[in-house]
Amino acid sequence: MQRFPVAKPGQVIGLLGGSFDPAHEGHVHITKAALRRFRLSRVWWLVSPGNPLKVNGPAPMEDRLLAARAMMRHPRVTVTDIETRLQTRYTAETLAALRRRYPGVRFVWLMGADNLATFDQWQNWRWIMDHVPVGVLARPGDRISARLSKAARVYRSARLPGKAAHRLGLQRTPAWVFINQPMSRQSSSAIRARGEW
Repeated sequence: MQRFPVAKPGQVIGLLGGSFDPAHEGHVHITKAALRRFRLSRVWWLVSPGNPLKVNGPAPMEDRLLAARAMMRHPRVTVTDIETRLQTRYTAETLAALRRRYPGVRFVWLMGADNLATFDQWQNWRWIMDHVPVGVLARPGDRISARLSKAARVYRSARLPGKAAHRLGLQRTPAWVFINQPMSRQSSSAIRARGEW
């Protein structure tokens, strides 16, 4: 039985949430970029029970966990079902629970630019921005919509320049940064559409 991941006060842990239905090279790519650019101690993949914004449920949790662990092999990355263990459904609930469970640990929420474009539709999205630094990684076709999104406009003054990305985890909140990087065009929906999952 998997336990909760270990984290020590002072560490900066990146959190990449999603259904990972299935995990793919694009997830690996942005995880490695986040470790490097944000100078993270570790990254945890939070394989979610389901996405409240999606109508159809994902593949069984055990299948997604196994596939994600096979895909993401890195000594500083942990693939976890922590949301199932915490019994949280929304990102803000998960982050609040993690902050209580791991006092002194600095968490950074990681997302692709596609998520920033619709971030204002997430439950308690302002709480997330106000309490946890957010690292946004460019995704194909989403740079402009992300930069013009409601969240980006509302929190314009909290945005750090890309060259300050390495300080993100230690910033007072709200704080977020958008980084450009070489991009992977892989997506879970395209893999499912091709019948490969």
